Amino acid sequence: MTDSTRLVTSIDQVGEITGTSFGPSAWRPVPQEDIDLYARLSGDDNPIHVDAEAAAASPFGGRIAHGMLTLSMVVPHLREIYRVEGTSTGIVYGFNRIRFPHPVPSGARIRVRGEVAEVLEVEGGWQVTLALTFEVEGAAKPAVVAELILRHYR
Repeated sequence: MTDSTRLVTSIDQVGEITGTSFGPSAWRPVPQEDIDLYARLSGDDNPIHVDAEAAAASPFGGRIAHGMLTLSMVVPHLREIYRVEGTSTGIVYGFNRIRFPHPVPSGARIRVRGEVAEVLEVEGGWQVTLALTFEVEGAAKPAVVAELILRHYR
């Protein structure tokens, strides 16, 4: 069912994966172009994200990624390290306990690791809570810690 980095299970075995760790994913950069695009799409144009001069004078010393941008990058990371096969569909049901302990500097690289915190049977499938940690290359603290709640349907 698992190897050192990937968790792959079938819809029929989801009930058995509580406590299983997976990851880390590969490192992925967060380029300034993505930060600028996210700022335009979300309307969050705080100078710490998009203004090099203002950000340099901030406590961060330079431009940083939006916390919500970093969190939204979960999909490509999870596709690499977590999969439930034999489903008709899967959805993001929600999040619990999202925190942003460390900024992601523009151009830095992040990766994700996780653990299956809880599995509950729901009508037509399973609800899986993943305790996720987004790491910033070279940083002592994580960029994001969050519980992602997924639903996998038969």
